[in-house]
Amino acid sequence: MAFSANGKTQTAMADINITPLVDVVLVLLLIFMLTAPVLQSGIQVAVPHTRMVKQLTEVHLVVTIDKDQNVYLQDKPVNIHDLPGLLAANPRDQKKVIYVRADQSVPFGAFASVMDAVKQAGIRNISIVTQPLRQ
Repeated sequence: MAFSANGKTQTAMADINITPLVDVVLVLLLIFMLTAPVLQSGIQVAVPHTRMVKQLTEVHLVVTIDKDQNVYLQDKPVNIHDLPGLLAANPRDQKKVIYVRADQSVPFGAFASVMDAVKQAGIRNISIVTQPLRQ
């Protein structure tokens, strides 16, 4: 206990001010929300535009086909012939869900080859990544 000059005891302030903590957490949340779409993939792909677009909240495997018909698995270049083995051996994807991002200028034949390679890996739940139409 601490005594003051007039002889009365003073107690320490026991309340913790959490306002600065909440401010910092909200700023960090805002920063992560703004940078998360940018960090999704470093490969530049102009995906097609559609009316119905579902927002993703979970992280899944992404196969990307760029305009030069190069194939990437999670931003790493892969050979189309090695893709089924890499997808089947990936322990990260427990639900066997995959997202295919293809540039809108990619011919259908290249897209079909990638879809075939994904199906050879035993993955049947395939989603195609698109952008929403602008109003």
